[in-house]
This record gives sequence, structure tokens and C-alpha cells, in this order.
Amino acid sequence: MRSAARREAVSAHASLNIHPLAIVHPDAQLGRGVEVGPFSLIGERAKIGDGTKLLSNVVVNGHTIIGRDCEIHPFSVIGASSQDKKYRGEVSYVRIGDRNVIREFVTINRGTGEGSDTVIGDDNHLLAYVHIAHNCRIGNRVVMSNLSQLAGHVIVGDNANIGGMVGVHQFVRIGRLAMVGGKSKVVKDIPPFMLVEGNPMTVYGLNSVGLKRNDISADAVAELKEAYRILYRSNANLSVAVERLRATLVTDEGRELIAFLQEETDRGILKR
Repeated sequence: MRSAARREAVSAHASLNIHPLAIVHPDAQLGRGVEVGPFSLIGERAKIGDGTKLLSNVVVNGHTIIGRDCEIHPFSVIGASSQDKKYRGEVSYVRIGDRNVIREFVTINRGTGEGSDTVIGDDNHLLAYVHIAHNCRIGNRVVMSNLSQLAGHVIVGDNANIGGMVGVHQFVRIGRLAMVGGKSKVVKDIPPFMLVEGNPMTVYGLNSVGLKRNDISADAVAELKEAYRILYRSNANLSVAVERLRATLVTDEGRELIAFLQEETDRGILKR
């Protein structure tokens, strides 16, 4: 009786719009102005921020936290358990920021490992059939086009753009403002600001459109062009190229590139 009464109270809350054909657990926490469309299912541990809309047939379960003003389209499943064989039912999380658009049939899995999480930032656009596996880290303003898929532990930097039908190997890092062309197979780390495509992948130059749209300075673009030439158009191996670049890159973007190249990597840096 108590649970039924709480469910009735939640459904009757003046600031909520819960369709009568939706199922919302009485212990779920829904912010003001949340809309839950027909045939959606909200689990008991879900927390959904103010103004977020679940259009219809959306499943949110597990320990899942969704921020404000997100828009989640039909048949998306958020917070399902990790598909990793190492997952043993431990408590893990999905944490999603604000103003994300999550289109049809997107799947986002919880982390593997007690207390671990899969994290998505703010203002991202995840198109239809995108899959984000356990323990991934997605920054802000990332676009993932239809059918792009991330395996576990992938890191994607801010403003990256991942084309349609791209497959990304586990533990890969994709740097800020990188652009990955459609149907690419990503098995190595992609440095920030680069334009890559293919199977096997090839670096074709800088993501010039992305740099322009994000108002990267002319000085930084000039530095990055020279860095690209040394990294991908000279005969220097990676360690030699990095040493050459450390003495010459002085802009914020140049230093960001060097820092990425020097960070620990499980998959290695794309160098071709």
C-alpha cells in the first residue's frame, strides 16, 4: 500500500508529466518538469534532472544519474548492466550531464568494477544506434553519428566528432576536436585536432573545420600544422618527433597535443 501511495503521489506531482502507460518506480527521483512518455520504464535507483524528456519506450535502470534538459528518444536503454564478462553484478553507475540529445536505440552501459562508472558530459549529440560500453568517458559537445560504437574504457575528448558506423577498440583515447570519418576502424589513440579515416586508419591532416568553428587562433593552427608535418610527414619516429615538438610548441593547443602524446597509453598512438 505504501509503494502504491508513493507512486500515486509521484504521478500526481504538478511539475511532472508522466504518461499513464509509463512505469516509474516510486523510489526513482525525478526533477521538476520531467516528462516520461508512454511505455517508458524508470527503475528505482534512477535520478533524472529538471526538464529532461523521455519521449517514449525509454528504459532507465540501474544506478543512473541523468542531468537537466536532456532529450531521450524512443527505444534507448540507459544504465543497463555491463556486457563485460568480468562483470559480476557489482554496484556501478552511469552519470550523464546536462542538455544531451540521445536519439533512437542508443545503449549506454554501467561500469565494470565496484563503484565504477560510465560518464557522459554536457551538450552531446548521440545519434541513432550509438553504443557506449562500460567505463567510457565522453567529454562535452561530442557528436557520435549513427551506428558508431565504443568498446569499454574508451575516452573521447571535448568537441570530437565520430562518424557513422565507426568501431572503436577498448582503451582507445580520442583527443579533443578530433574528427573520425565514417566506417573507420579505430584501434590506436587519435591525437587531438586530427582528421582520420579508414580501415586501416590514416591521418589526413588537421580537423580544419572543427578548428575554425571553435575559434582556434591562427598562431595555434600554424603550430598544429607544423606538428602534423613532423608527426606524419617526416621520417621521425614518435619519440623523436615529440622531442622536436616540445621545444617549439608554445600555444595552449600545442601543449595539449604534446601532453596527449606523452600520456600513458594502452593502445599506442596512431602514427601513419
